[in-house]
Amino acid sequence: MREEIANGRSYWINMMLQLATPVLEALEKRQLKDSMPLEMKKGTNREKFTHLEALARLLAGMAPWLENDAEGEEATLSSYRSLARKAIDAGTDPQSPDYMNFSDDFQPIVDTAFLAQAILRAPNQLWEKLDMRMQQNVIAALKATRTRKPFFSNWLLFSAMIEAALFKLGEKDWDPVRIDFAIKQLDQWYLGDGVYSDGPDFHYDSYNSFVIHPMLVDLIEAVGSEYPDWQKRRSTIIKRSQRYAVIQERLISPEGTFPPVGRSLAYRCGAFQCLAHHALRNDLPEELTSAQVRSCLTAVMRRTLNAPNTFTKDGWLTVGFAGHQPGVGEPYISTGSTYLCSVIFLPLGLSPSHQFWSDPETEWTQKKAWSGKDFPIDHALHD
Repeated sequence: MREEIANGRSYWINMMLQLATPVLEALEKRQLKDSMPLEMKKGTNREKFTHLEALARLLAGMAPWLENDAEGEEATLSSYRSLARKAIDAGTDPQSPDYMNFSDDFQPIVDTAFLAQAILRAPNQLWEKLDMRMQQNVIAALKATRTRKPFFSNWLLFSAMIEAALFKLGEKDWDPVRIDFAIKQLDQWYLGDGVYSDGPDFHYDSYNSFVIHPMLVDLIEAVGSEYPDWQKRRSTIIKRSQRYAVIQERLISPEGTFPPVGRSLAYRCGAFQCLAHHALRNDLPEELTSAQVRSCLTAVMRRTLNAPNTFTKDGWLTVGFAGHQPGVGEPYISTGSTYLCSVIFLPLGLSPSHQFWSDPETEWTQKKAWSGKDFPIDHALHD
């Protein structure tokens, strides 16, 4: 593959659709439960969770591209918007053989939140274009998670995200208390320099990017104007997330690798959602250029998604970090879980003419640093 092609938008789209096609086509036929393989740690049972994971996590990353008006060659791919809506219908229709679990055990809180986040990221394509029956089923699915409380960790944001979606979808009984608790408790867990603790005890992993920063930012953008004390937190929440994006960019080696530290390594390049999110929002911190971020994210994507045996022969994701590595799958990991890697594709929501795509490839921080070139010094965030 030529370098200019490998670093272009077409490579990103092809990679995203390679992930998406088996999931969405199976759901269109209402055959996901029959056709998706189930890989999980021996002795665990994730069968009742894995299908919602696959749908919700995939759409959380695809949503901005689905929402964006197709241009040029991408217009030929517009059928994926219809496929995504049919997939949501298949998963939320109680009469569907692919109806998903929104109420049994605690895990559905997590993935219903990712579905809610996807709808917030693509309100026209994934909500307004649903018919009334489908909308009612989605609302029922979101509300079904209210029968259980989240764990005292980043999970607080999952319940909050569901309520934020209900608010944006016009439901009068949305619960501001769940949102308020999440915002204020996460603030109590802030450690400084763009880093939150995931609960009372700090763990070094990528959950600041998998969940915390992207959900806090999307949450405050969706509902922040409802209460003055929420709106007062908006600037701080965004600045902290931007600082973490700077840190993330500096973690990417000249070869596109990053440290396999912490849990949930099977989410692969999804570890860089925070950085991708700010590229999508067009509010990258001044230390980072769009082309620099595109270049390093492409390198990460290639190392994690093009590794041998990342996909089965039928095109489904396997469990692994860079290839098929079942040993990195914790007890809560299964085939569906791995589709959180899709959140690296958030910048596809930008127009093809945006400088993120049009500017030439640019060396990122470590690539400059390890080749003896000048690179900007790093500064901590003080807030």
